Amino acid sequence: MEKLFKLKENGTTVRTEIMAGLTTFMTMAYIIALNPNLLTGFGAEGQNLWNGVFLATCIASALAMFVMAFAANKPFALAPGMGLNSFFAIVVTNIVALTGMTYLASFQAALVIILLEGIIFVLLSLLNIREKIVEAIPLGVRLGIAPAIGLMLMNIGLGSNAGVYSETGGPFFVMRDFFGALTPAVAQSSMGSGYTAMVLNVVTMFVGLFVIVLLAKKGVKGAVLLGMLCASVLYWAGSFAVLGQNPFASLSGASFLPPFADMMETTFFKFNFQGFLQLGGFTIVTLIITFCMIDMFDTIGTLVGTASRAGMVDEEGNMPNMKEALLADAIGTVAGACTGTSTVTTFVESASGVEAGGRTGLTALTTGILFLACVFIAPIAAIIPAAATSAALIYVGVLMVMGLKNVDFGDMDQMVPVALMLIAMPVSSSIGHAIGLGLISYTVIKVFSGKAREVSALTYIISVLFLVKFFLVA
Repeated sequence: MEKLFKLKENGTTVRTEIMAGLTTFMTMAYIIALNPNLLTGFGAEGQNLWNGVFLATCIASALAMFVMAFAANKPFALAPGMGLNSFFAIVVTNIVALTGMTYLASFQAALVIILLEGIIFVLLSLLNIREKIVEAIPLGVRLGIAPAIGLMLMNIGLGSNAGVYSETGGPFFVMRDFFGALTPAVAQSSMGSGYTAMVLNVVTMFVGLFVIVLLAKKGVKGAVLLGMLCASVLYWAGSFAVLGQNPFASLSGASFLPPFADMMETTFFKFNFQGFLQLGGFTIVTLIITFCMIDMFDTIGTLVGTASRAGMVDEEGNMPNMKEALLADAIGTVAGACTGTSTVTTFVESASGVEAGGRTGLTALTTGILFLACVFIAPIAAIIPAAATSAALIYVGVLMVMGLKNVDFGDMDQMVPVALMLIAMPVSSSIGHAIGLGLISYTVIKVFSGKAREVSALTYIISVLFLVKFFLVA
């Protein structure tokens, strides 16, 4: 282990790395079920396709994390990206409307787009072009990425209570429907029978958060993981005592046999090139460019932001082995296309593992092994309540916001792009779009304040591409 991951050099141990990998897994395990739900209309397109996407999610994520572990030796986890998977589902629906093909045939045509995107990223990574793009991001913008991601994590953690529904609708939102209500009576009337479940989620979330904070202040190793476990136990007890529900009911009769036959039938190397060509040249090029830009800057933002928090960057904000880290998500995207899922990208939830002490590829390897194991134990992963993972995300988000201390608040060239990213990232839920807005504002300010020469040529190009993306192909 020492020879592979250089644990002593990075000031960590095998135990710390494994605990960090487990922490990362618990905060992002939701993607294992959510990704196939989103890509198949929550099972509306057939159980066979759902099973195929489920296995593809586990396998492609694991392969990408193994590359991250052994090639880059970084603690970052990868999986099909949120936002990108929703966009993929919309593209598939549009292909159905455009060509008249079935959803499955359209899905297989859209996989060709993901395959081409992945191949392009592999080539760009090998040629160091993606690394050059990272270096082109001005230092001021880079300093704002981590705090902006922190606000986005807090927004996710304090956002939707997934699964809390009632006769009045749902899902409900903590900050709007609970804390935003004028009185408990108003909240209860608007939430109906879902009010009790909402209260349980809120209590679980904040108990987990404060347990993590108190343990962290005492220097307890694995504070994030222990806090999540305490929150989970509280939620399970509350489900029995207050809601009258069995939180382990999903384990009864659950199948632990991987549905490989369904994946082979629906998604495994099932590329519909004929259907893909029916889209036309302009549509194909537009879709590929859109997927590439969103994925590229989501990955860059996550890597730079999380690495900054972990102290893995130099004075200029550059991270060692960036090329290999970028290559991991490129290979993961190709693997995802071949097995049957949307773009694989670096997950912002990796920050939870980094905060738990993860510093090397052993963290990513641990998370990858757990993802691979989920082809057998998915029902067990599903019993971790969303409120428990929310506690970890809020805590990590708060820590990442602390990075604002590195921003020069007296320099408008820095502060304006950072301020825009701080609001854009949680509102848009897109790291890439927020970085694009930050780069555009930085470029405009420099040009019109007579400092155009301080902006690199590549920054100009990226800013123009984002302008095109926002106003012409949005």
